[in-house]
Amino acid sequence: MPSATSLPRRTKIAIAVGGIVIAVPVVAAAVLASYDWNKARPWLNQRISAAIARPFEIRGAVSLAWRNEGEFLPMPHLVARDVHVGNPRGMSAPDELASVGQFAFAVELLPLLRQRIEIPELRFDNPKLLLQREADGKNNWTFKREDKESVWSLDVQRVVFTKGTVRYIDAMTHVDASAQVDTINDPRYGVSWQLSGKWNNQDIQGSGKAGAVLSLQKQTAPFPLAASLNVGGTSISFDGTLTKPAALTALDMRLKLSGPSMARLYGLTGVLLPETPPFVTEGHLTGNLGANASHWIYDQFTGKVGASDIAGKLDFKTGAPRSVLSGNIQSKLLQVSDLGPLIGADSNASKEARGAEELQPGNKVLPVENFRTDRWTAIDADVNFKAARITRNKDLPIQNLETQIHLKDGVLALKPMNFDIAGGRFTSNIVLDGSGKVNAHAIRADLKAKAAHLQLKQLFPSIEGMQATVGEINADVALTATGNSVASLLGASNGEFKGVVNEGSVSKLLLEAMGLNLGSVALTKLVGDKQVKLNCMVTDFAVSNGVMNSRLFVADTSEARIDVHGTVNLGNEKLDLTLKPDAKSVRVISLRAPIYVRGTFKQPDISIDKGSLALRAGSALALAVVAPVAAIVPLVSTSSGETAGCQALIAQAGKPQH
Repeated sequence: MPSATSLPRRTKIAIAVGGIVIAVPVVAAAVLASYDWNKARPWLNQRISAAIARPFEIRGAVSLAWRNEGEFLPMPHLVARDVHVGNPRGMSAPDELASVGQFAFAVELLPLLRQRIEIPELRFDNPKLLLQREADGKNNWTFKREDKESVWSLDVQRVVFTKGTVRYIDAMTHVDASAQVDTINDPRYGVSWQLSGKWNNQDIQGSGKAGAVLSLQKQTAPFPLAASLNVGGTSISFDGTLTKPAALTALDMRLKLSGPSMARLYGLTGVLLPETPPFVTEGHLTGNLGANASHWIYDQFTGKVGASDIAGKLDFKTGAPRSVLSGNIQSKLLQVSDLGPLIGADSNASKEARGAEELQPGNKVLPVENFRTDRWTAIDADVNFKAARITRNKDLPIQNLETQIHLKDGVLALKPMNFDIAGGRFTSNIVLDGSGKVNAHAIRADLKAKAAHLQLKQLFPSIEGMQATVGEINADVALTATGNSVASLLGASNGEFKGVVNEGSVSKLLLEAMGLNLGSVALTKLVGDKQVKLNCMVTDFAVSNGVMNSRLFVADTSEARIDVHGTVNLGNEKLDLTLKPDAKSVRVISLRAPIYVRGTFKQPDISIDKGSLALRAGSALALAVVAPVAAIVPLVSTSSGETAGCQALIAQAGKPQH
C-alpha cells in the first residue's frame, strides 16, 4: 500500500475535497442541533414571509431535530408553537389565513442553496384556518407573488390535518361556512367534520369526512371526501375525491340530491331549473373550478320527480357573457300532475311544499303564479327532453314527447314541442321573451300549434257514450300575448283558434241528450244506443285581449245541427255561450229550447231558455183541455232540412256571423 506522501497530487486533492464534503454537513448538523432556534425566529419569519408573500410569524418556542427520511441527507424537523400566517397583501378578510397551536415541518437541505424551501410534509395541530376566494378568483391559499418574483420560493408537498376549525368564504359560489374538524381512526379518512353556515343566503348544515393527508405536489393523488348536507331544505350527499387540491378543483364523486323543487337548486349552483314536485336524483359528478370559469358534468344520473322518472346527462359551464347548461334528459313515464309546477298549475299544498310565493285563488282555474324571469338572463341553455309516455290517471295518454329547450339572453323557446296524443300528433313552437327588451315588466309570448288526426274516442276516454265514437280532430292555434303568468298571458292574448272534426260518427244518446229530445233519449235507452253520422264540426274563434269570440261553431250530423254562439273570456274566466240544437227529423217530446252555458270556468252554469220552455209547456197544457190526444203536437220537432256539408262549413270560417 502506498504511503500518503507517495499518492499522486490529484488523488490527495480529491480525498481532501471528499473529506470537506462529508465534514461540512456533519459540522452543520452539529451546529444546527446545538443552536438556539428561538434566536432565529426573526430570520425565519422574514424569509418565510418573503417566500409566501404574506405575513408569517412564529410567536412561541422553536425547536429542531434531525430525522432521516430515507434520503441521502437527514432533514431538519422544525417544530414551532403559536404560529400565525396572514393573508396576501390587498385582500380584505375577517381573520388571518391560519393560526396554529403547533406547526411542524421538515426542510430539504440542498434546495436551500438554490433559495428554495422544500417541505415534504407540513403538519397542523389544532389549526384555525380561513380559506377565502374573492369574486375575481384570487384566493389566499395560493402561495405566489403577483407583483414581483421572490428570491425565495416555497414548495409544500403535502399537508396533515388534526383537530381544529376551518372557515371557507367563496365570493364566486357565495359560500360562508365553518367546519369543526377532528381526527378519526379510519382506513380511508383521517378527519371528520361538522359544518354550518350559509350558501347563497341559505342555511347549510351537515357533516362529513376527509383524508388526513392533503397532497399538494402529486396532483393526481386522490384526496377522499364524503359529506351529507342540508341546504335550505335541499339534501346533498356525496362520496368521492379531490385530485387537484392546490386549486380546489377536479372533483370526482357520486352525488345524490333531493328536495322540494328543482328550482331550489338555483340558489346553490346558479343552474336555472324549472319548478317541480319533490325530487331525488343520483349520478356521477365531475367538475373543474377555475379562476375565471368552471365546468361541471352530471352524468348517468337517474331519479324521480314526483311520480315520474328521469335520467340523462347535464353539462354546465360558467363564463362570459353567461353560464351555459346543455344536455339530454329522458323519461320513460311522466305524470301530467308532475308537470303542473312548471306553469304554476299544481295545488296550493304543492306550492307551499316547494316554497312558491303565490297561492292559487279558490275561484281561479288558470294558474296565476308568476314566472321567475329575473333568473332567465343569468344562464343560457340548450337541453333536449324526451318522454316515452305521459299519462293522467291512465286517461288521455301522451306518447313520444320531445322538446328542445333553448334559453338565450332571457328568451325561452320550446322549438319544437311535439308529442303523440289520442292517435294523432300535436306540434308546436313556443317562445317566451323574458329578457325585458320587449317589455321591461312582463313576458312577450308567441304560440303556434297544430293538432292533426286526433281521435275523438281517445281524446275523451272517460265520457260515457264516447267509446263507440269515430271522428278525427284537426286544429290550428296562433296566439300572442304579454303577461307574467299563464293566467295573465291568456287573459291578454290575441290571435285565433280553429278546429275541424272530419266525417265520423257520434253516439246518438249523447246527441239526443244535448238536443234535449227527451222522448228519443228514453227510446234510445230502451232499444239501445247507436252511432249517428257526423258530417262535420267546425270551430272558429277570434281571440282579442283574452276574449274568444265565436265566429263559427257548429256540429252537423245526419240527424241534427247544433250551432254555438257567444264568448269565452280568458281574463275573468267567464263563459257566455248559447247552444241552439235543430233536429233534421221528427223528434217526439223535443223541448227545442236554447241551452245556455254561462258562469265561470270554476263553476259553469248550464240552463235552458225558460221562456221557450214555458211557452211550449203552456201550449201543451191548453191543448190537453180541448183534446188530450193533441197535447203532444207542440212537443214534436219537425225537420228543417239538410244542412251544408263539411266543406261548406269550413268555407264559413272567418266570415262574420250574424
